[in-house]
Formats: sequence, C-alpha cells, structure tokens
Amino acid sequence: MPNISNKGNLMPESPIRKLVPYAEEAKKAGKKVYHLNIGQPDIETPEVALNAIHNFSNKVVEYSHSAGLESYRKGLAHYYQDLGIDVSYEDLMITTGGSEALLFALNSCLDAGDEIIIPEPFYANYNGFSISAGVKVKPISTSINNGFALPAIEEFEKLITPRTKAILICNPGNPTGYLYSKEELQTLSDIVIKYDLFLFADEVYREFSYDGNEHYSVLNFKGLENNAIVIDSTSKRYSMCGIRIGCIVSKNKDVMSTALKFAQARLSPPTFGQIAGEAALCTPHSYFEEVIKEYVSRRDLLIEGLNKIEGVICPKPKGAFYAIAQLPVDDAEKFSQWLLEDFDLNGETVMVAPATGFYSTPKTGINQVRIAYVLNKDSLQKAINCLESALKIYPGRTV
Repeated sequence: MPNISNKGNLMPESPIRKLVPYAEEAKKAGKKVYHLNIGQPDIETPEVALNAIHNFSNKVVEYSHSAGLESYRKGLAHYYQDLGIDVSYEDLMITTGGSEALLFALNSCLDAGDEIIIPEPFYANYNGFSISAGVKVKPISTSINNGFALPAIEEFEKLITPRTKAILICNPGNPTGYLYSKEELQTLSDIVIKYDLFLFADEVYREFSYDGNEHYSVLNFKGLENNAIVIDSTSKRYSMCGIRIGCIVSKNKDVMSTALKFAQARLSPPTFGQIAGEAALCTPHSYFEEVIKEYVSRRDLLIEGLNKIEGVICPKPKGAFYAIAQLPVDDAEKFSQWLLEDFDLNGETVMVAPATGFYSTPKTGINQVRIAYVLNKDSLQKAINCLESALKIYPGRTV
C-alpha cells in the first residue's frame, strides 16, 4: 500500500476537536455536555446579514472575482478606514475564512524550510498551516504568571536565524485573550524592520477589547507598509463562523499580487458568504455594544469562579473570548477525557480543550486548558460548578 505524505504524518490533531468522540459517547449516555472547548459563540448573527442571504434573487450563483466581490472589498476598505487604517480595496483580498488567508500569506511569503516565530501558546491550527506550507515554527514562550505578555526583544533575537522570515501574532489572542499594548507592538515593529521580516497579525477578534483597552492594528504603524500583513475574518466578529469568509490586508503590492495567484488556483471565495459579509458591514454599532457587554459579563463570571477553586490559576483576559486556566491536575488531557468518560454532576459535565495543543514546545502546558466563554451565563455557571466538583475527586489531582 502506498505511504501517505510526511506532511500528513506531521499534521497535528486539533486539541479543540480531538475529544469529540468522548463527548458524543457522553451525550449518548444521557449526559448534558457544556462545550467550552470551541470558539462557537451562541450570540445571534446580525439580522442584516441573514436577510441578505434570504433576499438573494439571482437565478445563477456565479463565481466572483478571485479576490472577492469588488463591492465587498470597497465596503471593507471603508470599514478599515473608519478604524484609522489607510487602505484601498486593492489592498484587500477576500478568502475562504481567516484560515485560507493565513495559508495564502504563508505560501506567498515563506519557502519550505523557512522559519516563523510565534509567541506560544497560540491558535493550534498555526501548527497545521505551517506544516502545510513547509514552514518551521520557532515558538517563543510566554508565561501565565504575567498574563502571557509579549517576551522581551532579546528573547526574539535569540531565535532569529538566516532562515527566519516572519513573526506571527494573534491580537487579541486565541487562546489567551491577551491584548498587545501599543508599546509591545512598537517593539515588534522595531524587530521586523531591523531584521527585514514579515509581521503577520491575526486580528479577527479586534472588536472584542475590554476594560477600556484599545486595540492597535499593525497596519497603523508607520514604516511597516511592506512588512505588515493582517489576517481577518467575519466568523467571530459577527458570530457567523459557518459563513467561511475572511481576508488578507496588506499594502505590500508584491504580497497581494502573489496571494492572488493562490486565490486564482482555488477560483473564488463563497458567494453566499460574501453576500452575508458585505451586508454585515451595515451592522449597527449597538450590536457590538451589547455583544461586548455580554462577553465582559461572561468573562468576569468565569474568571472569578475559576480563581475561587483551590489550585486554579486563570489570568483575566483583556480581549477575545478565551482564557487559559492552570489546573491542579497531573495531565489536563487525561482530565479532559475523564470529565467526559467518568464524571458528571447531576447528569452534566464539561468539555474543555487541553492546552498542550496550543504549544509547539513539547511537554508544555500539560496542566493547562483553554476555555471559551461562548455560552450564556447560566450555562457557564453550571460548567464552573462541574469543574469545581470534578477537581475535588479527580484521581490525578496534584494539590
């Protein structure tokens, strides 16, 4: 039998989805499972986006331009301009989700064997995307003890080699919820200019910055016009993950023209997704005010509840809707599986994502989990109660 590829063997399982079979068995056994493992919000999609799909009247669902509908790109350019980001629609390309945007960016800017530095823990699929592009991830460690703040510039410089071509950040962060300050981003700007690197910034959670903290885009920094590449998406902003629409934004003309060649090879992004995405640009500001208020309320409930549990450490996120919690357990993956197989509280249990899959460094984050506070507060409180009860009786408890 022919062998599968080395890439295929190296592709990691998703830490977010790998325990799904155990969750399915738990449900078959009659348990209620609270899904805190995946960033699928229960927030309603803006009505204006759904109406645009319902009102589609064309008799043929056609291909769009490979870069996306021009009207949508122009609308997106206005969106960024309103944020103080000076781009034209020609600096934008619509993609099939933020995932394809990052794949196109990696393949456009890095060759097989090149290196990319990523602060860890990071979104688990960055590993998979890098493997697909033949790129080597060089992780730089952050610490739960300071809320996963950006490491010192000297730590980055230790990792830079002749094969280093880029730095990738997620801001606000998945899985940590950390929001980089203007000063931290300036540090990154200085590094990429000094070493002539690309700076990829995954900014899909831009709208969700809390406690008066302001989000700064790498596109706002002077001198980064040829270095900065933003990855964006409609999935979380408008709570429409299944639409599968994202975009690449960069003022680097060579990057954008190269990415377009990859886009032409896959023909075009989804038509209905673009229709919904374009319509969503008209979402009233009041929608985001209510959503942010809800996420802050959920965050506060979760973080306060977790930190009251003996042995649990969980920094307060400044953005997005994720948190990394350190648990008093020997192995968070074993604990997560045990929650689904062997535990319930009045017929209820919790599904979380073991954090090891969000690290590239082996044997890191072994006692940590990522929690997505995407459920309503009543469900969150019940999930917290389950975790508190489970940690009291878990056989592998360490404290």
